[in-house]
Amino acid sequence: MRNRIQLKESGNRDFNRELMTLVVPIALQNLISATVISVDVFMLGMISQSAMSAVSLAGQITFALTLFYMGMSAGASILTAQYWGKKDLHIIQRVLGIACMFSFCISFLFFLSSFFLPEALMHLFTNDQELIQYGSRFLQMNSFSYPAMGISQMYLSVIRSMENAKLSAWISSFCLILNIMFNAVCIFVLFPSKPDLAISGVALATVLARFIELACCMIHSVTTGSIRLRLPVRDGIQRDLLKDLLKYTLPIQGNYIVWGGALTATAAIIGHVNSDMIAANSIASVVKNLAVVLCGGIATGGSVLIGKYLGQGEIEKAKHAGNKMCFYALLFGVIAGCTILFMKPLVYSIVHLNPTAQSYLDGMLYISAYYCIAKSVNSTTIAGIFTAGGDSKFGFWCDTVVMWLFILPLSYLCAFVWQMPPILLYIVISLDEIIKFPIAFIRYRQFKWLNNITRNFA
Repeated sequence: MRNRIQLKESGNRDFNRELMTLVVPIALQNLISATVISVDVFMLGMISQSAMSAVSLAGQITFALTLFYMGMSAGASILTAQYWGKKDLHIIQRVLGIACMFSFCISFLFFLSSFFLPEALMHLFTNDQELIQYGSRFLQMNSFSYPAMGISQMYLSVIRSMENAKLSAWISSFCLILNIMFNAVCIFVLFPSKPDLAISGVALATVLARFIELACCMIHSVTTGSIRLRLPVRDGIQRDLLKDLLKYTLPIQGNYIVWGGALTATAAIIGHVNSDMIAANSIASVVKNLAVVLCGGIATGGSVLIGKYLGQGEIEKAKHAGNKMCFYALLFGVIAGCTILFMKPLVYSIVHLNPTAQSYLDGMLYISAYYCIAKSVNSTTIAGIFTAGGDSKFGFWCDTVVMWLFILPLSYLCAFVWQMPPILLYIVISLDEIIKFPIAFIRYRQFKWLNNITRNFA
């Protein structure tokens, strides 16, 4: 009995050590990703509320593209983590090639639409001509970052699933520092009183940072990396891998499109209420995204370990890891909520809003503090644990029903039919994670996510 308890405690310590080794760099990378657009928004908010709101709305296009990256990288990560459990680098190399091919094609389509049709895209989010003008300028310049971002994001996600999260965090950190430096020069040195030129400078800074990120990935790939950035090879193994990748990626991709499309639609609803609510929501979204970075780290880092355990055939170990992840998700969700409340004075001192927008922001931050708790648990179970074991369809159906059959119709009615106060509208928009919370918990307890999905190609 004593030996069994000691083994269990040793296993807990090993899991916690492995999890934290992944969570800290991944959380840092999530913080970096959130900070890139956050820095743009906060810095522009210091010189112009309209410029800040325009870049925030234009960022919805980048967000939509990021959803494709998230779906493709999640599918690639599922296979990578499980084949990493078998230490099959040859198959992981092939998975990376397929993912990069799809990602680049999607990025190029977004580049064409953002460069040639920026005003049409901005009209989806607002009717304010000043915001459309500023946002279009940002979109055209920022579109050049998409092809580079498509390849680098796939490479970083694959090496992260091979438990090399530190490298991806270092590369992203380096590029973030450069981005912030470029932004500061453009906004405060070159164009402090010219918001239109400052917006172009901020977009150019993002483009340069993304190409530097891609260069870092390529250098690592050809020097010390265990996998290479190569084109896919057409053979029987590749066809089987393509089938597997599409089998697990398409539901996740559909989930992200459904979820992200709903968030974009809610942004459009907010954008047609008034400019003060747009400004307040821009800041609230940034603060909320920064607060939940540890929660995302738990989901992503834990999914890598669960995938590895399942690939090794250690089902009970994977189940134990899932239980620990749920506990940590709840804990970090509470911490995220408290962080938002503690950050309020700092946010008010940095961003200068008019009194109406300030009052909206105050209410939104209180709502976001509670929202983060359910968000943390849901992202860990639905986007982390379930997908790691191949249960990728649940998230798609859950978000489709909750977001498109409940939240969006109700938000539309509240905004344009019943014309409810903006804060009540924001509460309705934020109900999605509360509704999904018990549904995801029931699904977790069914343990349908405990699957080894690898093939024996030898």
